[in-house]
Amino acid sequence: MTHSPHPAMTHSPDPANSRSTAAAGRSRRTAARAAAAVAAGALLLTACGNGNDSGASAAGPNGSFKAASCPAQPTTSWPEPAPKGGGSHPVHTAMGEVSVPDAPRRVVVLDTAELDSALTLGVTPVGATRTDADSGFLDYLPKDKLAGIKDVGKIGAPNLEAVAALKPDLILTSKVRDGQRYAELKKIAPTVMTETTGYPWKQNFAVHAAALNKIPEAKRTVAAYQAHAERVTQSLGGPAKARALRTNVVRFVDGADTRVYGCRSYIGTLLDDIGTGPTSVVDGAQDGLMVEVSPEQITKADANAVFYSTYGSPEKSKEAQITTGPLWKNLRAVKDGKSLRVDDQLWIQGIGYTAADKILDEIQQRLAKK
Repeated sequence: MTHSPHPAMTHSPDPANSRSTAAAGRSRRTAARAAAAVAAGALLLTACGNGNDSGASAAGPNGSFKAASCPAQPTTSWPEPAPKGGGSHPVHTAMGEVSVPDAPRRVVVLDTAELDSALTLGVTPVGATRTDADSGFLDYLPKDKLAGIKDVGKIGAPNLEAVAALKPDLILTSKVRDGQRYAELKKIAPTVMTETTGYPWKQNFAVHAAALNKIPEAKRTVAAYQAHAERVTQSLGGPAKARALRTNVVRFVDGADTRVYGCRSYIGTLLDDIGTGPTSVVDGAQDGLMVEVSPEQITKADANAVFYSTYGSPEKSKEAQITTGPLWKNLRAVKDGKSLRVDDQLWIQGIGYTAADKILDEIQQRLAKK
């Protein structure tokens, strides 16, 4: 899945030590490990990469970057709109067919994509789960729309009593977040689950629209977004120049290695919609989502433009360490003034058409030909 407010921890790289060797052997290995650590630190703190895997530039001989092999995005399937006569209609979900009200009035959403979808379609939920953001809800969303929404717990761990207390007539979430709670949730209200979040966000939006009985409004939203993406492509010099532009999205993460997002991520689909996309560093990424690179491998993330964000503090996520080091400073994107810090809540955590339009605006403002 693409979107994760709680980043996965990486496995410890420390090798197991044998206790059956002589003291002299232990001393030699200790000295060797210390020397290796010093060498690794020197690699990060010096910019004298000599063609090795860690320090070499990701750019080709002519300064260009190889594009990732991205598959075509899946086509969105739209159900027929239901009548708005106060009855109910079926919605196809990850948990089977669910009957929902034709005009739901008390909607609870349990993740950021569902909150974006609801607000995009003009529906203000009565309750929503919160993120790790200070405000509880992501800061790119309109504050006047968020004011009356009740906090029903954290994403992935909703307070079911708080949900039930709101007397919802519809719950929107995903199987990956709340599948284990489906039996309890559906006792509270009809619960519409998509399979997952992130990459299939466009199809998920169609499911949310079906549940909210807002299919015509949703199709207008999609058409407006597509026109917006075309305008951004033109601002980059047209389709051919956009295709020649390689753009990597880098995320510094507290508790994990640095991530470079791939073709099958939410942000990857937005870049694809305007004709650009990541470099071949993400080829072979698990599920097409992302690859992780260590501080010593940060040159692999180089591109014509690098958008970067941080989850956690700049110090604990290694952003401060990496972006002040010589390897980062020698990236082509940095030298060309195209390393651009962006809001993690908007670019990574927020998933939906409201977020997408704001991201497209930012790409155009920061990369468009003047």
